[in-house]
Amino acid sequence: MTALPIIETEAQNLSAYIPTNLISITDGQIYLSPDLFQKGILPPVDVGKSVSRVGGKTQLPAYRTVAGDLKLSYSQFEELEVFSRFGTRLDEETRQRLTRGRRIRAILKQGQYSPLTPAEQVLVLYAANQGLFDPVAETDLEAAEVAVRRALADLPQLVTTVNRGEPITDELLEKMLQTAESAVAALMEKPEGD
Repeated sequence: MTALPIIETEAQNLSAYIPTNLISITDGQIYLSPDLFQKGILPPVDVGKSVSRVGGKTQLPAYRTVAGDLKLSYSQFEELEVFSRFGTRLDEETRQRLTRGRRIRAILKQGQYSPLTPAEQVLVLYAANQGLFDPVAETDLEAAEVAVRRALADLPQLVTTVNRGEPITDELLEKMLQTAESAVAALMEKPEGD
């Protein structure tokens, strides 16, 4: 039996009686955060509060390969971002983690009526996780994502692998990295106004 219970929490309190009981009888929850919604992050899924007992078993193997540690690194980024607001001096590694986290957050935003194919999602997430969007200015990030998605035309093997639910090989990961790097580099080489 499949059920999709939906509840509204009061003051974002997940430990209230009804949310706690609902969480205990379901296989997980997707938590939509009003704070993220107010920041314009759509869909406003709070990665830290959203959990699944079966998620890894039901995901396509390609997702697990390219985004295995994405949830952990994104949660760490969110903590660092809160900490950095105190105006402390940050070392270079911390600044790089913040930059990557901001790029990943921007990549995870999805426009209304703008679904991506699973293969597009896999390629874009892999590029983000590998830091290919780190040097891209935030204003050019959407164009860089589009360039990477268009580069999928050069990777028919990835589309086939994802659609068949097969795991991604190391050789294909290398091709994905090279293809995404080329797409981002070509975009960054374009002169202003093109």
